[in-house]
Amino acid sequence: MKVVLLHTADAAESDDPVLGQLEEALAAQGHATARVVVSDALTPFVEALGAAAPDLVWNLAEAFGGKSALESNVAAVLSLLGLHYTGSSPAGLLLAGDKVLAKKILRFHGIRSPEFATLYRGAVEWAGELAFPLIVKPPQEDASIGITTGSVVHDLRELLVKLDEVHSEFRSPALVEQFVEGREFYVGVLGNAHAEALPVIELDFSRFPAGTPRVASWDAKWGDASGGGAEFGGTESVFPTDLPAELVVRMQKVAVDAFEALRLRDYGRIDLRVSPEGEIFVIEVNPNCYLERGSEFARAAHAHGLPYDQLVERIVDLAMARYAR
Repeated sequence: MKVVLLHTADAAESDDPVLGQLEEALAAQGHATARVVVSDALTPFVEALGAAAPDLVWNLAEAFGGKSALESNVAAVLSLLGLHYTGSSPAGLLLAGDKVLAKKILRFHGIRSPEFATLYRGAVEWAGELAFPLIVKPPQEDASIGITTGSVVHDLRELLVKLDEVHSEFRSPALVEQFVEGREFYVGVLGNAHAEALPVIELDFSRFPAGTPRVASWDAKWGDASGGGAEFGGTESVFPTDLPAELVVRMQKVAVDAFEALRLRDYGRIDLRVSPEGEIFVIEVNPNCYLERGSEFARAAHAHGLPYDQLVERIVDLAMARYAR
């Protein structure tokens, strides 16, 4: 079978290891591979896909024209072309990609997420029961873009300054959330009709800079520890050993429920915060999550009995089975 890796130009320019790792894993399973770049223009992108003649497209594209908010449109093009592809549909990518819309859907399904408000240059779309501290985010960016430790605000002055920054930089409403103090966990979900949760991984903040709000900022996720990135060096993803079994079960159920509520497909990762009282809050839903060998998702799958090559083949099987039905 020929599998085409569909990716944005910056993935190749930054030498993202996922591309090579997926090619190696797919080759080990007997598949031929090729790469297609999602160009900023639609016609060259569509023509390249036609020339590649894939049996399956592995959709790694997280943006179109440099805009994360257009991610779902890439999947829509694949659907219009009648191509088979991995991961979530345009609907799932749209629902999960808009954090405000995702929170409303989760609430409808009885899945807790932090209380929130959305504001844009003085206009209030929605305002829940909020109290400081709060965290201010752009609502349609992924990979923690726009999130820093300074995103956590403690008074009205700080809130107004941060709102102006988000409005100016992203030209979009700002999502203001209740900042939940507590431990942060990642739960991978794999499957479709019978989706299952993978083992829980914790983002350990124990070595985070003292006095700094414990948030998974862009620097904490993608910074360079060798370059003085104290936030990056201060976090570590670990398999927790001190969690009550019932809490693990509850977190895994919440993850699967969120995955299904937002209509995700094949694989995804749900980010949770657990308060000191044991309350579970969904803080992020990640369709088509990062699949590098050392990523939280791949490590959790390995702990679940799926080494990387087998995980890749499992996702291929899940995608192809959907089209067979």
